[in-house]
Amino acid sequence: MRKEWVAKRHSQGNVTQMHYARQGVVTEEMHYVAQRENLPVDLIREEVARGRMIIPANINHTNLEPMCIGIASKCKVNANIGASPNSSNLEEEVAKLNLAVKYGADTVMDLSTGGGDLDAIRRAIINASPVPIGTVPIYQALESVHGKIENLTPDDFLHIIDKHAQQGVDYMTIHAGILIEYLPLVKNRITGIVSRGGGIIARWMLHHHKQNPLYTHFDDIIEIFKKHDVSFSLGDSLRPGCVHDASDEAQLAELKTLGQLTRRAWEHDVQVMVEGPGHVPMDQIEFNVKKQMEECSEAPFYVLGPLVTDIAPGYDHITSAIGAAMAGWYGTAMLCYVTPKEHLGLPDAEDVRNGLIAYKIAAHAADIARQRPGARKRDDELSAARYNFDWNRQFELSLDPDRAREYHDETLPADIYKTAEFCSMCGPKFCPMQTKVDADALTELEKFLAREQETVAQR
Repeated sequence: MRKEWVAKRHSQGNVTQMHYARQGVVTEEMHYVAQRENLPVDLIREEVARGRMIIPANINHTNLEPMCIGIASKCKVNANIGASPNSSNLEEEVAKLNLAVKYGADTVMDLSTGGGDLDAIRRAIINASPVPIGTVPIYQALESVHGKIENLTPDDFLHIIDKHAQQGVDYMTIHAGILIEYLPLVKNRITGIVSRGGGIIARWMLHHHKQNPLYTHFDDIIEIFKKHDVSFSLGDSLRPGCVHDASDEAQLAELKTLGQLTRRAWEHDVQVMVEGPGHVPMDQIEFNVKKQMEECSEAPFYVLGPLVTDIAPGYDHITSAIGAAMAGWYGTAMLCYVTPKEHLGLPDAEDVRNGLIAYKIAAHAADIARQRPGARKRDDELSAARYNFDWNRQFELSLDPDRAREYHDETLPADIYKTAEFCSMCGPKFCPMQTKVDADALTELEKFLAREQETVAQR
């Protein structure tokens, strides 16, 4: 779909959606997004120009179906996949991608750290993906020096970033906000630095006693992103790894720097979203969202979770979906899913499904709470189908139709029960929704109640 759209752009120096939007140009991607979101195209262009919305759409990812991330649009969900040295391979990761797309992932991040040829895995994922693909290039940079962090050079980082951009990656997590002077601020934390990319940069700075090379070479990264329209996803290297560490000095110091980097990228018309914390108590979520908007000039906020408690390993898709729904309600633009395997191991296909559905629920709940036009339409349609015992319509409207049908059919599998006016919970005699009150009966009841009120008044 996008081959013809981007053909004329390759010869131009800056091909970002923000660049065109600021020139008053409405791109084909903006038109497509406006139709998907049911929003005026001029609003899409204005939000992209302002920086409050991004359309992650690398010109080399031509099979992409454009989408947007921003407070003016529906809350989005990202799913993480990725091969590791201990588990998984190219075929499994493409299968996870397809599963994530099936269950509604708006974007997918390839976090591969091993398990095969990383370039081949990434190419396969991009070629198979109709949704934007994000990566963390620092992982491959470390693999390119055989895991020896101290051997990394700024050129190593830039080489891998450029490679990802040429392959068609739509957005990249760049850990440019963690500065050497911030490292002492983590000394009172329980969990220290929990970001993989942030940990790599921290160890590099501790070894060399030099400033973060992604920070010092930020302008070089901007030049790469301009040529291919790659969006920044500014990584929060000092995000809290437990509720004890939330909203501390280290996190907020980095956030201020991320705001400065956001505005620096905008000077070159490069799109930016900002990553947010992973563990935050419920009473601090609103503060975190509003603080990000303040520090980062309302660039789209993209949060991992956040988990609202730390005592539920194996159920962190639930502890985090609670925080994610609240964050979306307060204005977060995209939620990064957490699977049941978080903190425990590499997610398999079923974990991807469970994590993604939990987050689709959270994002949809946030859209309802923000009273987005039409957000509740599907809920009302499903409720009507439920009241009318239209089981097949209920399944069709569900976020996970396969699971809804599976649970119904565990006890009542025969086709005749797809039209039955009961389920196995209440049975045929006790279903309260069989209490149908017609209009004539209600009219008579209202007359009776009016007479009773009149009698009471006379007394």
